[in-house]
Amino acid sequence: MGSVPKKINSAGTYKRYLMFLRWMVRSDEIDLGLWTKIDKKDLLMPLDTHTFKVSQKLGLLKRKTYDMKAVLELTQRLKSFDATDPIKYDFALYRLGQEKIV
Repeated sequence: MGSVPKKINSAGTYKRYLMFLRWMVRSDEIDLGLWTKIDKKDLLMPLDTHTFKVSQKLGLLKRKTYDMKAVLELTQRLKSFDATDPIKYDFALYRLGQEKIV
């Protein structure tokens, strides 16, 4: 797993922007896939409280702060499972948290 850059704006996780990019770049039953010039391997995880807590419980995320560094850390970790499409795990992680399964 690569290291997380130290200089990151602490303004937040930019979840809405990252979710929009996911919808526009990925192509499946949930995502539109209208933008074909951006590679899905370059997307970042749209982190919300559900995916943040579930990722911590599953050991995917060590960071305790809900911020952009957590987004980068989780995205890096998910790339170890699928380097070509690390964000494909977003919906599953979100649902586990929303349904309080994990």
